[in-house]
Amino acid sequence: MRRRVGGADLAAVPEVRHALREMLGHWRERDSAEVAELLISELVTNALVHTETGAVVTATVADTRLRVEVRDFLAVLPRPPLPGRPVPDDATHGRGLALVRSLADDWGIRSRPVGKVIWFELNGAAA
Repeated sequence: MRRRVGGADLAAVPEVRHALREMLGHWRERDSAEVAELLISELVTNALVHTETGAVVTATVADTRLRVEVRDFLAVLPRPPLPGRPVPDDATHGRGLALVRSLADDWGIRSRPVGKVIWFELNGAAA
């Protein structure tokens, strides 16, 4: 799956989630698919809220591993909350990457010549 989402187009979040759901329709591991929908929603929302240029979302399944990447075109790297340090209840930001960190089997942030990619991977049983 590959989708381009426009800057500040928050209607794209459920569209991307739905496209991922369709892509993973044959994945036997339903729990992993539901986690993937939550995490892709968080990353796409972050990209749209914090940048004006939109993002490119890709998702691939190889064997039993799902990899999702959200690339935006803003060079500023996010500062995820430190492990073991909860996000304050009154904070308006910071939970998305904390969710990714706690629920993904692997994840990371990679600088690009223009922008960055935030990615996560989940293990599951492919159909």
